[in-house]
Amino acid sequence: MRAAPGKEDVRRHNLGTVLRYVHVHGATSRAELTTRLGLNRSTIGALTADLTAAGLVFERTQRDTGRAGRPSLVVRPRSATVYAYALSIEVDRLRAARVGLGGRILDRREVPRPPGMAVPEAAGPLAAFVREMAGDVPDDGRFVGTGVAVVGRSRAADGTAVLVPRQHLEDLAAGDLGVPGRLSVGNHAEVSALAEHSRGAAAGCDNVLYLYGDIGVGAGIIADGRRTLGRGGEVGHVVVNPYGRQCPCGSRGCWETEIGERALLQHAGRSGAAGREAVLGVVKAAMFGDARAQSAIREVGGWIGFGVGNLANIVNPEAVIFGGTLRDVYLAAAAHIRSRMNAVALPACREQVRLRTPGLGEDAALIGAAELAFERLLGDPLVS
Repeated sequence: MRAAPGKEDVRRHNLGTVLRYVHVHGATSRAELTTRLGLNRSTIGALTADLTAAGLVFERTQRDTGRAGRPSLVVRPRSATVYAYALSIEVDRLRAARVGLGGRILDRREVPRPPGMAVPEAAGPLAAFVREMAGDVPDDGRFVGTGVAVVGRSRAADGTAVLVPRQHLEDLAAGDLGVPGRLSVGNHAEVSALAEHSRGAAAGCDNVLYLYGDIGVGAGIIADGRRTLGRGGEVGHVVVNPYGRQCPCGSRGCWETEIGERALLQHAGRSGAAGREAVLGVVKAAMFGDARAQSAIREVGGWIGFGVGNLANIVNPEAVIFGGTLRDVYLAAAAHIRSRMNAVALPACREQVRLRTPGLGEDAALIGAAELAFERLLGDPLVS
């Protein structure tokens, strides 16, 4: 039989609950914490005092609210000193950021990733970014960990990332990046879903589908308010057109062959181009009346709506968020995508779903990667 939690266990749990709330919502009065978390005033006061002593939050008197009585203290995360490193390894670029508690990006770096660059080669620029950012850390800074967002599949159980950009696998370890401890690893779409659910376009939604597009298509899923890290589906390889194009996976007519950037560029007569700038070129051409570009947008938009409609029948999300190049196509073909989705999805599924673009923009992956690193601290703020 499992022993009942003791007072210290309950205290640590409550500390984590308070810190997580302030981390997600930002500056919060003690009065709001009392109301939202269902704890009494004296307990909240003791918990915030402990978090302040631990150097995780600080308190200031609330500005005059016009109400009678003593104003409530406002609790704020120590974003400037408590931080994690967030790294994003993408098809065409490498990004790094130092992210403070509360999801605030304190510093950032970016460099193009040349075609064919293997992961061991990518580790060098990322390690250099970490060294550069470390030079600006305040003397009282507290490092909590490193989170990594990767394209392709990930394996987080043993602290390594497995990338499957195309034909081969490469492993990345924390030691390659010059950071202490182990890496917290997540698929790009999955960590973006986590960030958008916590503080972005899907805040307040319990069931979320985040679709990220580049050459392929990845998905991050939030189900009943819980992340499904490591279990995001390879939705790009759901067969939607059995008579469609051959997919690199060996199948034919996978969803990514119909909505990935290559499909859009081929329909637009730009097969020699590649990358997000090429996709934006098609979108802009369509806006200025280019008939072939408009046809390409409609064709790809129709397949996006078809796939989202089928996913809505399975996942029943409240929000579907389009990231990466899918964001640009969605903005150009929103009505067409919605119409096709409505024709496929069941009424009970389509009526509640909201189609959105990322509230955090391109920062979603970096903030989501940092969330992975912060998780241990949020679970137990007294962890050393």
